[in-house]
Amino acid sequence: QVQLVESGGGLVQAGGSLRLSCTASGSIFSFNALGWYRQAPGAQRELVATITRGGITNYADSVKGRFRISRDIAKNTLYLQMDSLKPDDTAVYYCNTNPFWAGYWGQGTQVTVSS
Repeated sequence: QVQLVESGGGLVQAGGSLRLSCTASGSIFSFNALGWYRQAPGAQRELVATITRGGITNYADSVKGRFRISRDIAKNTLYLQMDSLKPDDTAVYYCNTNPFWAGYWGQGTQVTVSS
């Protein structure tokens, strides 16, 4: 059974940076497109960044130019570099395949951006 564990969240001031990591217990990163999702309080979960099996990346308009998704297949780890953070980026961040598989949701990591 695959487990995804997110880490790297925290409290940061607006304009700051964080780097999130997502480690998988199995080698799903070799065979699937992947994504970072986030869910703000009272909002639906949204997809913010994706990376295909071939390494092509795509971003939601709200984070384009500020976030960067990457992966280390050998380490079964997915990353999200977040720069120029804004209070609107405050959310719980999750990784999953893209499209997501319900059974893969982990606990997420909280990102809080203060103004």
